Amino acid sequence: MYLLKKACFFIGLAVFTYTANAQSKANIQVNFDKNIAPMQPIWAWFGYDEPNYTYMKDGRKLLTEISKLSTVPVYVRTHNLLTSGDGTPALKWGSTNAYTEDLKGNPVYNWKIVDQIFDTYVKRGMKPLAQIGFMPEALSIKPFPYQHKWKPGARYDEILTGWAYPPKDYKKWGNLVYEWVKHCVERYGKAEVESWYWEVWNEPDGAYWKGTQAEFFKLYDYAADGLKRALPTAKIGGANVTGGGTRFLDAFIKHCLTDTNYVTGKIGSPLDAVLFHAKGSPRVVDGTVVMNVRAQLRNIDANYKIIRKYPQLKNIPVIIGESDPEGCAACGMSTNPENAYRNGTMYSSYTAASFARLYELTDKYNINLLGAVTWSFEFENQPWFAGFRDLATNGVDKPVLNVFRMFGQMKGNRVETISNRMYNLNSILDSSIRKTQTDIGALATKADRTAAVIIWNYHDEDKTGTKETVSISLNQLPAKTVNITQYLIDTDNSNAYTEWKKMGSPQNPDAKQIATLEKSGQLKMMGKPTKFNTGNGPFEMELARQGVAFLKLEW
Repeated sequence: MYLLKKACFFIGLAVFTYTANAQSKANIQVNFDKNIAPMQPIWAWFGYDEPNYTYMKDGRKLLTEISKLSTVPVYVRTHNLLTSGDGTPALKWGSTNAYTEDLKGNPVYNWKIVDQIFDTYVKRGMKPLAQIGFMPEALSIKPFPYQHKWKPGARYDEILTGWAYPPKDYKKWGNLVYEWVKHCVERYGKAEVESWYWEVWNEPDGAYWKGTQAEFFKLYDYAADGLKRALPTAKIGGANVTGGGTRFLDAFIKHCLTDTNYVTGKIGSPLDAVLFHAKGSPRVVDGTVVMNVRAQLRNIDANYKIIRKYPQLKNIPVIIGESDPEGCAACGMSTNPENAYRNGTMYSSYTAASFARLYELTDKYNINLLGAVTWSFEFENQPWFAGFRDLATNGVDKPVLNVFRMFGQMKGNRVETISNRMYNLNSILDSSIRKTQTDIGALATKADRTAAVIIWNYHDEDKTGTKETVSISLNQLPAKTVNITQYLIDTDNSNAYTEWKKMGSPQNPDAKQIATLEKSGQLKMMGKPTKFNTGNGPFEMELARQGVAFLKLEW
């Protein structure tokens, strides 16, 4: 009986401890004297399916905003740069008509639309992560049907038309790449094009490639050969496999390192960067959207392991060609209710929490990660807040864009942060963020006379909750008194979606309403900068569930 009572006591104590911990006040320690690594702007990479949005009104506006939020050049990746058509955009479609043939089958090159796209980037100091794809109609082995008429709610495989097939002539394919790169060097200059990255196709292990694995390797070899003939110092990589495409990536790397090149007949193919994708998988459970950050991080973990297998790839640049909460940017919440997270603050808190873990995972494997492409842009002339995965709607910024404005102010070195409410990486890789308590954590940097701390209150379940007090100890700063400027993303701040709903969710807002929405979509400063003495104890603030805060410190 004594042993039974004792066992019950300890079980009860364990339950009490867990419950208390689940509701405990969040205490964050930021140790500014403990450097982890330089703050690499891996977040400053973006992408989208529809290239013709690039130079349209809202596309130009958003690209200008993205370029201004970063102190380093932002890289941009888009599909359909070689797809045939007249340049009229549609969901999951775009075209440039770069390649056609005359009646005798001779190549005809037209760079007008491609130039419009790249000009828009270069004018803003941005760089292409130039995707060599998709297959021009005149080169496809199965050109008909070619342009699809896909809409949200339709079967996804309806998009898979003639552009997804191998070329009927690989030499013409290689020469197309040669002429394109040569033209870019003539237009933008050798030094500029040398700073770009090029990659072949998209997700060749999945639906986007209707050829075999060997045919893709041949496609890559001819593309790389054409590129290097035009500019030997140009940088090319692959294979931008799906998140689960580790076997394909492994085979691709082996091909580049040890197989016979389809063009030269020699061993190996150029490989200047390794690329893969990583996606989460939200779903609706009992009427609530439940995210899955574990799935995205597991994709990264698995592909990092493949890269680390090869000593020849030590320090090779790595780019996550698409890094997102799920797979279909153009699927709105009306047809895919699990995408309801996209308009509000859940997308922003997910972004903050997942990027912090990406840094941690990259440190663990000692990977030379250059960037993680957020596959999110804008959809021109679509309904307001339709639930697409975008950074802005009709020229009005969504809350998620403000997280990147926060990242853009983080400079110097990443420093150590410790939080009693932050899930550890192994726990997330095992079971995501699903326990009772939310994930309250921080990412911090320190430069010469400034420092920055981003704090989030995230959970996979899209539910509201009371604000929680967060205590932040700012340890070992070079000055006791610092100026603190605080910014906040939550339901009421830096949130155009809330403002739009207050207006009655208008689909035709007037000029005054649009001006109000544009202002509310910007990153909001809370009050005025204040002086804070770090010797007087922690800095305290309140943070709602799915909220993100940013502290800018100056001395």
